[in-house]
Amino acid sequence: MSTNTTIRPGTDRPASMAAGPWVGDNKKTPFPRLRAPGRRRSVPYLLLGVLLVLACVGGFVLILLHSGDREPVLALARGVPVGHVLSTQDLRQVTVAVDPGVAVVGADQAGTLIGRPMATSLSEGALLTPDAVGAAVVPAGGQAIAALALKPGQVPTEVGPGARVSVVFVSGQTATASSPPDEDGTVWPAVVTSVTGSPSEQTTVVSVQLTEAAARQVAAVPAGQVSIVMLSAGGGR
Repeated sequence: MSTNTTIRPGTDRPASMAAGPWVGDNKKTPFPRLRAPGRRRSVPYLLLGVLLVLACVGGFVLILLHSGDREPVLALARGVPVGHVLSTQDLRQVTVAVDPGVAVVGADQAGTLIGRPMATSLSEGALLTPDAVGAAVVPAGGQAIAALALKPGQVPTEVGPGARVSVVFVSGQTATASSPPDEDGTVWPAVVTSVTGSPSEQTTVVSVQLTEAAARQVAAVPAGQVSIVMLSAGGGR
């Protein structure tokens, strides 16, 4: 049995197979182009990364702007009382952000302060102002300064210039429960202006600022019959 196969002129394949692919044909059969997987999902992550970079840059710029407002100024390296003559050891340089209108002393003016007296008592770390150096500004109007000669146990070791204290009258006789000491006229609020003394001395002299009337009363108390109670910065009487 024979099969009739018609061969088209100029071709080597049968006519019935002309439409299909032929093994060995140099022509490549085109395939549909596939999209890269995950390409559409990567766009939000790219935008998120750009926003994160912009946020970091913005934060860095803000830090630079704020740091530009900081300037070197002078502060006290230790507490000093009113009248104390400043020396190099009393000063240190700090860098702080200063609001406009706040009076401070620049670090480059340290040489102009050496040898000058303090106009008021300041504690360690306090920023120096132009008014803090020069002629004494204490006592203020209606105030007076009294000196107390105190023995060990009558003044806390933590007391220093600027501390808020109560000067308490201590009677020579021991109080009993039936006759407690009356606080009226025996407790005076004050602010310490200076403390002098040494471990070898048995007496510590504490100068306090209080009202003129209270200062006269404290000065009239016999030596050894007053003690000092240190108060918190915002404490009361």
